Amino acid sequence: MDARIASIYRHPVKGFTPERLTAATLEAGACFPCDRLYAVEDGPSGFDPEAPGHISKMKFTVLARIPAVAKARTAYDEASGVFTAHAEGRPDFAGDLRTDAGRVGLEAWLADLLDGEIRGPLKVIEGPGAHRFMDSRSGYVSIVNLASVRDLGQRLGMDLDPLRFRANLYVEGWPAWAENDWTGKTLTVGGATTEVLKPIVRCAATHVDPTTAERDVELVKALFDTYEHMFCGIYVNVTAGGAVAEGDTLSVI
Repeated sequence: MDARIASIYRHPVKGFTPERLTAATLEAGACFPCDRLYAVEDGPSGFDPEAPGHISKMKFTVLARIPAVAKARTAYDEASGVFTAHAEGRPDFAGDLRTDAGRVGLEAWLADLLDGEIRGPLKVIEGPGAHRFMDSRSGYVSIVNLASVRDLGQRLGMDLDPLRFRANLYVEGWPAWAENDWTGKTLTVGGATTEVLKPIVRCAATHVDPTTAERDVELVKALFDTYEHMFCGIYVNVTAGGAVAEGDTLSVI
């Protein structure tokens, strides 16, 4: 069953603006490149950079807890390490997150933006080595079937922005919800080969409109009420690396 990559995204700082790419290179056993490199603790999370392990998203400034995170429009320059952010009615921020000064500057900017919504103190943390701040303990690349998103939206009588689901790859060409039955299957993605790990169980982050920063629909409840599951998308692990680009073919083996 073939499909094509409609769009590719990364999320350099967990919870913040998705950044569209035209292509990327996937590596075996690795996370999506430049994805969830950083996270912003909302109060101490218990993360130990000397022994990095999975930490619940609820320890960070993420949409599932703080819809106002979507008010920030952010971008990351991989070459320079500079992260920029702007929000209506506030001065812009730019800083190198590889430096103490850059991290402290972002913490202060976000504390002002999210005043009244956070526990604090905020602290920007970086994933050491290959560690990334993924929602899943083992699913390192996420894929969303756009037909499934459209089907859900049609049943709810509204247009759903696929970016609510914060995936790496958005795909056209599969029947709606076919992906829910592919756990353990091999999926070729452009020049890479992957194994489907499991469907993605959705959380309250999807309730937030990424444009307005408002909670406008309870999608988790809608999924369960409509389909008797809470899935949208799949996690895959890369078993053989390769290049992927918009328009590339995906094939279920």
